[in-house]
Amino acid sequence: MTQHKKHTIREYEQTFIRKNPFFRVFLREIDRMSVSTIYVFTTLIGPLISFVILLSVFSAGVPHNIPVGIVDMDNTNLSRKISMWVNATQEAEVAMHLPNQEEAYRQMADGKLDAVIIIPENTEKNILKGIGQPVSVFINNTNLLKGGYLQKGIYKALATLSGGIKLQFAMKNGLPEKQAKAKILPVSLQQHILFNPFGNYSYFLLSALLPLMIVVFTLLSAVFAVGTEVREGTGPEWLEHAHGSLIVGLAGKLLPYTLLLSIVTVVMNVVLFVQMGTPLRGNFAFIVMGELGMIITYQLLAILLVAVTANLRLALSLASAYSMMALTFSGLTFPQFAMPLVAKIFSYLFPFTQWVKIFISQAIRGEDAVHAIIPMSIYVLFILLAVCFLPRLKQVLKQERFWGKI
Repeated sequence: MTQHKKHTIREYEQTFIRKNPFFRVFLREIDRMSVSTIYVFTTLIGPLISFVILLSVFSAGVPHNIPVGIVDMDNTNLSRKISMWVNATQEAEVAMHLPNQEEAYRQMADGKLDAVIIIPENTEKNILKGIGQPVSVFINNTNLLKGGYLQKGIYKALATLSGGIKLQFAMKNGLPEKQAKAKILPVSLQQHILFNPFGNYSYFLLSALLPLMIVVFTLLSAVFAVGTEVREGTGPEWLEHAHGSLIVGLAGKLLPYTLLLSIVTVVMNVVLFVQMGTPLRGNFAFIVMGELGMIITYQLLAILLVAVTANLRLALSLASAYSMMALTFSGLTFPQFAMPLVAKIFSYLFPFTQWVKIFISQAIRGEDAVHAIIPMSIYVLFILLAVCFLPRLKQVLKQERFWGKI
């Protein structure tokens, strides 16, 4: 190809880009993004920083060595064995041996202990006589997750020790070991924990918290990008670049943010499935489609907020509240089926609820594709709702009475 032809093609491409409304808006938005770091922070730097913080918080995967105090009023070999067995569990760590209950309660009230085990006097003596002896356990259940985890560990230690004592008594009475075990535990439980057998909080929480950060920054970045056009009164200029088409204008404006957030999503998937080893039992394509659909849906909801409020600051405040409430009603920390009817209905007002269903369906459980298609189809309802407010947004962009509002 001659130099003249190359030059002609290059001129044609530049002319096409300058005249094409989509590319004009796209390049205009990139210029706006290059002027202020807020745009890059809300779409790239901010989400990545939040990922690092969350990963450092949940790096252990499961809570270990939760501080426990023991009040040993018996002071025998058996009581010391109880302390040793509790300390041997991964959940609990015997941090203090206390002289009395009052001191134990005070340490617990001060937040230095999360559980107190009280071994009463004559515990070993009563057990050797064949008399049942209760051991009191007081657990701080302010944090339900930590309290439940600690309760499970202490109970497991005491139940194992108690079973061993019963086994020794039965064998001393002449029963063979096999019959003694059958007498102590006539019905045995074969427990099979599905999907998260290690009880890893990283699988449980980070699979929702990392996408939630993407939701927060998606909503804030889109609100800021569109809301500044209203505040600065540059809406007519924006529409002029788009040849008067708001749909073309929105597509060209939001595409740079979509691309940057997609890069963040790729990083998130690498963290979840490669670094953390989160199970991937279903179709990864549906997960990617769900993530992209979630980003687009929240961008359009940002447009709805700007159109309704015509106020950048109010729209940002509503976006922050709306995005952070999504985790509460997603059904992850509290099951959706157990919610009151009003809360259950309210949970469907958040696209994030559908993302959680898609992820659990395809990554954790490996369910059929239909369990991912239904939540993704609900994205469309949110998008259609936002589209209904496009005429209102166009009005806000054109009328001077809306300009200059903080």
